[in-house]
Amino acid sequence: MSLRIYNTLSRELEKFSPLRPGQVRIYVCGMTVYDYCHLGHARSMVAFDVVVRWLRSSGYVVNHVRNITDIDDKIIRRAVENGESIRALTDRMIGALHEDADALGIARPSHEPRATDYVPQMLSMIGALEQKGLAYRSPNGDVNYAVRKFPGYGKLSGKSLDELRAGERVAVSDGKDDPLDSVLWKSAKASEPEEVKWASEFGPGRPGWHIECSAMACELLGDTLDIHGGGMDLQFPHHENEIAQSEGATGKPLANCWMHNGFINIDNEKMSKSLGNFSLIRDVLKSFDAETIRFFMVRAHYRSDLNYSDVHLNDARNSLKRLYTALDLVAPAAVVAIDWAAPHAARFKAAMDEDFGTPEAVAVLFDLAGEVNRTQSAELAGLLKALGGCLNVLQGDPKAFLQAGATLDEASIQALIEARAAAKAAKNFAEADRIRKDLADQGIVLKDSPTGTTWASAQ
Repeated sequence: MSLRIYNTLSRELEKFSPLRPGQVRIYVCGMTVYDYCHLGHARSMVAFDVVVRWLRSSGYVVNHVRNITDIDDKIIRRAVENGESIRALTDRMIGALHEDADALGIARPSHEPRATDYVPQMLSMIGALEQKGLAYRSPNGDVNYAVRKFPGYGKLSGKSLDELRAGERVAVSDGKDDPLDSVLWKSAKASEPEEVKWASEFGPGRPGWHIECSAMACELLGDTLDIHGGGMDLQFPHHENEIAQSEGATGKPLANCWMHNGFINIDNEKMSKSLGNFSLIRDVLKSFDAETIRFFMVRAHYRSDLNYSDVHLNDARNSLKRLYTALDLVAPAAVVAIDWAAPHAARFKAAMDEDFGTPEAVAVLFDLAGEVNRTQSAELAGLLKALGGCLNVLQGDPKAFLQAGATLDEASIQALIEARAAAKAAKNFAEADRIRKDLADQGIVLKDSPTGTTWASAQ
């Protein structure tokens, strides 16, 4: 079975065929570095880390670019608030980004371009768009993109220009011909003499957000990418404008396949800094180990939304402990080369080849762990570890993982009991049974009665 990927642009699963046989060029939108990363950022980084790892496991040579936006209104404001230079702020936040990503086992991208290093390429693309009549200079000095002059604008988000215009809440101002038009070049304002700016044929100023990724992607990977990825919230307007800019300038498709990961939610609402309902990666790492956080994300499909809570992370850790328990039973596991024709490996590959189906792939790991428990086979334990390695889990010392951390506290146990009761009320008996078994694995025995559920330690 060949790899199939869900293409957001076509809204279909498509057979993956890179433009250059054996090579994959993938661009993923990265962080705007004005603050520490939260779990929503981690979701995107982990999702595409799994994508890149599986492509490499499948024999592809992958050129992975994840950009850094290091000039932006938020960055400028934060630097002023902190009383530090923009460069000092962005350098510090990039260092923190690397610390968080390294902790979660996320491989560094092949290239990590900073937007400020690619301003000449942005200006070149803006010039090309102006020459083609797709960009215009405003009376206030800005250069804007005329979206209505680009055929097919809205094809990624699936909305027509009229639909997008009807939902637009910004009045025509600042010299825009249409509220949907995006700023390619922001002119420096005389009222803000300290504003960061570059010299250009359009006058002093700085680039708009959308043009940054268009220029960096084309400069580093060529006019057409194999895969362009990012969070679901980037479909519009960011990725829609990237398509308009890049394809308007080059006349070629920006990407053959568009991938978008789902959100991390708090109470079914997207985690974000703007909503104030976010948890920083480094703060969560104070309570949970990095592999548990990664496994919490990996066991869900990258396109699905994922609800976050301590209960869910405790559940992920308990599940991971079941896998490590199998490895600990026959430690050290044999070092094996994966035979993809073998039954468990073939099922794992089939799952991953179907749009990176990690939930099904993780289910194979649990089936394999059951076989290890039954047979105490070092070969099967080695296969379990090797397949886990494709997702970058189960690579630690089993005994160290099992011994790390205290047992569940009373609040966590009660939370799991409540989650089980909710599952039973929803007639999701499989989930209820799973929670009961996870508690039992940790020595917590539940007793149901007409008046409720109580628990006791089996120790």
